[in-house]
Order: sequence, then C-alpha cells, then structure tokens
Amino acid sequence: MKILLLFLWLAAPLCAFSDDGASLIALRSADDSRVEAMRSPEAGKLEAILSDALRYAHSNGAVDTKASFMDLLLSGKSKYLNFDYQERNFSFPAPGIALMSGRANVKLATPTAEMDVFLSFLAVWREENGHWRFLAWQSCKLPPTPAP
Repeated sequence: MKILLLFLWLAAPLCAFSDDGASLIALRSADDSRVEAMRSPEAGKLEAILSDALRYAHSNGAVDTKASFMDLLLSGKSKYLNFDYQERNFSFPAPGIALMSGRANVKLATPTAEMDVFLSFLAVWREENGHWRFLAWQSCKLPPTPAP
C-alpha cells in the first residue's frame, strides 16, 4: 500500500504536466497567430486572439486596452515590421492561465520614427471558451546584444 501511495504521489505531477503538452502546442500556435496579426493587422484576426480585458503595457510606458491597441494597429499609427524571439518560455501556473516570458527583437514604425528594440517581456494568456486569448503584456527595453 505504501508503495502504491508513493507511486501515485510521484506520478501526480507527470499527469498534470501531460495536459500541458497539448496546451503548449496550442499556445505556441496562438502566439504565432498573434504576432502575425500584429504584423499584418486585420480586425477579425485581432478580435479573435485578443482578450476583451487586454492590458498592453508598452516598453515606453504607454498602456493600451483592446480597443486602443486595435486602433493603433489598424490605423497604421504603429506598424510591427519584425518580431523575432530570442527566447520564449511558457508556464501554466493555474488551469486556463499561461505565462509567457522571454526576450525579443522588435522593429516598429510610427509616423515619426522607426525603432529597433530588444525587449524583455512577460505576457499572460487566458483560456476563454476553449481558445487561448492574449490577456496582458509588459515589456522593458534591453541594450542590444553584441555580435559574437
């Protein structure tokens, strides 16, 4: 009996993690769709991937809601020219919640300037009606990584 209890205790984390494999694949796909929707903005695609409760905190301190972020992208006030991850990690701290952290090189154009920035970020995803939706973003600028 003790061996069975020990086995169940040791196996419990593996059982919980087994669902994370499918969730991770779906989440990576959702994030790839989000990045593509930001680079080539279409209202329907943005509406589908962004949570209604979106809070997008840019590296310059500006904060957008879903409506203001969509306006920024659809109006062309901000154009994401490139979005390359150097690192992208996911964790699942609670059912239906995922954290994404890492570093990315982002090229962005505004009507007055073009920026090429390295970011460290934390993003939050929430499962809503069976689909991963982008809930929050917070980033900060990093110095560029020197070439080897």
